[in-house]
Amino acid sequence: MIAATQAATSPSSRPGKAVTLQFSDNALLPLLFGDHDRNLVRLEQGLNVRMSSRGNRVAISGEPDRVQAAEQVLNGLYKRLETGKGVSRADVETAIRMADISRGEDGDPRLPLSDLPAILTRRGAVGPRSPGQAAYMEMLARHEMVFAIGPAGTGKTYLAVAQAVAMLQGGRVDRIVLSRPAVEAGERLGFLPGDLKEKVDPYLRPLYDALHDMMPGEQVIRRLGTGEIEVAPLAFMRGRTLAHAFVILDEAQNTTPVQMKMFLTRMGEGTRMVITGDLSQIDLPPGQRSGLRDALDTLEGVQGIGVSRFGVRDVVRHPLVARIVDAYEQRAQARRDVAAEPNGSGQ
Repeated sequence: MIAATQAATSPSSRPGKAVTLQFSDNALLPLLFGDHDRNLVRLEQGLNVRMSSRGNRVAISGEPDRVQAAEQVLNGLYKRLETGKGVSRADVETAIRMADISRGEDGDPRLPLSDLPAILTRRGAVGPRSPGQAAYMEMLARHEMVFAIGPAGTGKTYLAVAQAVAMLQGGRVDRIVLSRPAVEAGERLGFLPGDLKEKVDPYLRPLYDALHDMMPGEQVIRRLGTGEIEVAPLAFMRGRTLAHAFVILDEAQNTTPVQMKMFLTRMGEGTRMVITGDLSQIDLPPGQRSGLRDALDTLEGVQGIGVSRFGVRDVVRHPLVARIVDAYEQRAQARRDVAAEPNGSGQ
């Protein structure tokens, strides 16, 4: 049963709010609060509120919108525990990222947390872990071609593979085709040991890993053997027409414009395409324009094509990864600002 809540507004020299939540099942509270209340401490830091617990009550104080977000998060985590699910550190981080998703940029209502999209696979539901992921999953369901752009760790490829597996298992496509540039700077494979498969497999490993997360290993092997799932370097796409397939091009920032056009024009009847990449990690030779950037400049706004852009707050790996990405972006922006000054190096 959902815990009853009691709220009161406390007077202060600045606008503020205080809310007290009361939970009915004391046995769940150690799991909700975490060892030494570490979950509450993390929620305080992430949501910029003050929390204190006594018995089966949690008092929250701070700015009204922050308090409302913290109330929503705690109730959401408690509901997880009531349904028999756990609350891990990753769940707490996800809840912090998702706290404001029910409001748009202008504060307008959006999707309530209970109605967020989920991709259903036979290994369970894959749900969004950031606002950007929620928007991306909606786009994957609506559009036949989607570009996903953003830093590492935002789930661009993982969620695309999840959608592909769900559509394959649901009979909506006949096969999955996963591709990426085999070697980031030119696809020179000759010096590597082994046959062609052994040469390219290390570069395709992230795609295999995502597949194994979505379905049992023996099923992945069987479907690879029957051709229902194909993992191949980009060069193998030339001259083909891909019909009734879910096709993913990963690391697309390392394609050339010619390669990108070749790939996009492989699309046949009943096919979905997802193109993922990070424009801050282009490994092409100096002076070579990225096919991903060229495609975005050419195709953004074309009917039927969706573009999903991820930011630092959508990084769902270790929290330090988000701070690393942010630090690099700040340095790059500082260099651009210096170059743009009248007496800067850009003149």
